[in-house]
Amino acid sequence: MTTAAKAIHVRAGIDALALKKQAAILRGEAIQMSHASGSAHLGSSLSCLDVLTAAYWAVLNIDPKNPTDPNRDRFILSKGHAAMALYATLAHRGFFPIAELATYNKDDGRLAEHPPANMLPGVEAATGSLGHGLPIGIGMALAGRLNGQTHRVFALLSDGENNEGSVWEAAMFAAAQKLDRLCVIVDYNKWQATARSNETLQLSPLREKWEAFGWDAHEVDGHDVVRLAELMTNVPNGSGKPVAFIAHTIKGKGVSFMEDDNNWHYRAPTAEEVARARIELGLD
Repeated sequence: MTTAAKAIHVRAGIDALALKKQAAILRGEAIQMSHASGSAHLGSSLSCLDVLTAAYWAVLNIDPKNPTDPNRDRFILSKGHAAMALYATLAHRGFFPIAELATYNKDDGRLAEHPPANMLPGVEAATGSLGHGLPIGIGMALAGRLNGQTHRVFALLSDGENNEGSVWEAAMFAAAQKLDRLCVIVDYNKWQATARSNETLQLSPLREKWEAFGWDAHEVDGHDVVRLAELMTNVPNGSGKPVAFIAHTIKGKGVSFMEDDNNWHYRAPTAEEVARARIELGLD
C-alpha cells in the first residue's frame, strides 16, 4: 500500500473520540512545556491544537520516517509563536522522540521558541515574523505545479497575522494563479498580543475579505476536529480557487481558567496550575 493510500485509509476511518483524546494529550504537553521553560504564547498554542490534530492524524499525506519526501503534503505554522503546539504534534506523530519536548526553549536544544529552519524533521519553514508563512506556502504550491506534483500546502495563520500587508499581497497572487491545492486556516481566537483583534484593526468580516480576494472561503468551528478533517481532506474542492477556512477558536481552549483570558498570551503556568489543567483535560 502506498503512502497516499495509507493516508486515504486513515481519513476514511476518522475516530472523533480518538482525535479529541489526542488533542487533549497535546494540550497537556504544551502546558508542561510552557511551565518547564517559563515561555509565553501558551494561549495561542492551545487555540490551534484541534486544527493540528485534524491535519496530522486525519488529513496530511506524510511519512515521519521520510520527512523530506518530495510528494508529501506541506503544513506551515505561519503563526510561529505557537511553536509548542507544532513540536508536541510532530513528536507525538513520530518525527522525533517525545522526550525531546523537555528541551523546549533550552540552551543547546533544537526546539527554539519559534520554529527554526533545517533543524527539526517536519518543520517546513522558519516562522514567527508574521506574514511570511503564506508567501512561503505559495512558493511551495507553485513549485509543485511546475514540477507536475500533486501535493497540497496548508498554512495556519493567526487572526492578528491578517494585519500584515504581505498576507494580502500573497492572497491576491495565489488567487491569480488559481493555486487550488493551497489552503489557509486562520486561527480566529479574537485576541492579539494586548487587545481584541477587531479593536486593533477591523478584521471582520474576515471570511468575506478572503472571498473578495478571490479565495473559496468558509467559516468553521475551529475545535470541531471531525469537521476540520473533512474540510481539509476535500482540498482541492473543485472550485478552482485557493481555499481559506476561518476557524473560530477560543484562546486557551481546553482549560477553564485559561479560556478567552489574554493574560495567557505571556504567562507561564505554575506547577499547581499544570496539575489543575491536566485534571480538566482528563489526563490525570
